Amino acid sequence: MINKIIQMAKRLPQNSPPLQSLLPLRPGLDTLILYAMGQLGWSLASFAVGNLLVYFYMPPEQGTPIFPSFLFQGAVLGVLTLIGILSAGGRVLDGIVDPLVANWSDRKQSSFGKRRWFMLLGAVPFALFATLVFFPLDASESAANFLWLAIVIALYYFFFALYVIPYNALMAELGHTPADRLLISTLVSVTWALGFVLGNSAYALQGVFEEMGQTPVRAFQSTVLLLHAIALIFMLIPAIFLNENRYARQAPSEHGLRQALTAVFGNRNFRWFLVSFLLYWLALTFIQLGVGFYTTLLLGLDKSMAFTFSLISFLASFLLYFPINLLVKKWGKRRAMLTAYLVFGAIFVVVAFVKSIPLPKEWLLYGLAVAAAGPLATFGILPNAIIGDEVEREERESGKRLAGMFFGVSAFTMKVGISLANLIFPSLLLFGKSSENPLGVQYTALAALVFCLAGWWAFGKYRE
Repeated sequence: MINKIIQMAKRLPQNSPPLQSLLPLRPGLDTLILYAMGQLGWSLASFAVGNLLVYFYMPPEQGTPIFPSFLFQGAVLGVLTLIGILSAGGRVLDGIVDPLVANWSDRKQSSFGKRRWFMLLGAVPFALFATLVFFPLDASESAANFLWLAIVIALYYFFFALYVIPYNALMAELGHTPADRLLISTLVSVTWALGFVLGNSAYALQGVFEEMGQTPVRAFQSTVLLLHAIALIFMLIPAIFLNENRYARQAPSEHGLRQALTAVFGNRNFRWFLVSFLLYWLALTFIQLGVGFYTTLLLGLDKSMAFTFSLISFLASFLLYFPINLLVKKWGKRRAMLTAYLVFGAIFVVVAFVKSIPLPKEWLLYGLAVAAAGPLATFGILPNAIIGDEVEREERESGKRLAGMFFGVSAFTMKVGISLANLIFPSLLLFGKSSENPLGVQYTALAALVFCLAGWWAFGKYRE
């Protein structure tokens, strides 16, 4: 124990405050699993707004639309759509809130735990407003629906940030070594994938509720209610039961917002990571937004097969988590990430031209799902580990412990990518989103390919 204290003291600059009054304990696997449960919760709670908003408010057309029109469906200002503007606007607001919450969280002092304090405050309204997004005031197109959505989406994103930013900061603080951070990233990747798959079950659950006699709208709303109730339970688990003060390496922070942002953006290596991270989220959001369209309009399958795609991808990626950890030890994070970008791009090429491939469409869906497993596992595990490494580098070089701000800026970047995707994706659908004319849907796959190639180039500048 004495040797550990001496080693920690050597890593800290002179005259720096101690991380904690007592050296925090290295968390065991059971504690890390408890922490990872929160990822499942917020992944599931955010899935519908992030991935089903366009599906609900601008549904695919197979004869008649699945849902009635709650918002104007045509172009606004020539190339935009109302749902695209609302979704992107919410993400922009969220991005503005992220650094503020990150700084509040870094500077917060609470005997309960400075991260858990925010998580407990944000969990219930986060789940509530995520649900209300899918309960428009009127049963047809109206200005009231637009205003209601604008208000509810804004509140949703505020409480999203209030929970997620402090939660992510704990990732670096619970990981005492690079190996610990890679393990935590792997665990939260598993629970994120579980939340993603549960979210995709919305397509199948909607069908179940319809068979029980509910209208498509009511069936979808029942699905959202059920999934978000489950999400809330998992979000509350670490907020209530995780002993943050015992396991998290934390230091008091008096840095103002400007000082903290200057320190984070002063890291050139981290800047290149952020550029690639932005482009990755553009591509990933396109496949999340598009899976229902790709399944029904390009592959000609039932909408429930979108859940099958997600389930196969999850199971296959889960099997790859351990091999990818071994691969990272051999290759390093940089080479593994670069390979994942190229494989992800190749998948989008196949999706764009899948109607012309003379193979059974179900086989193609299964093949694409398995092929996507590698990139999904890699991108699920490594970015958080990389951010944690940069937090450690900053502490070692400057003595500043800015976990909240590093993860806050990363979350801001992620949300800019998602915002742009939510703005661009519906606009591309204007070129065609029907069985007879799926050109707009094909354009979305080609756009995602461009994002993957640009992300590959940007991450090539990162030095591990």
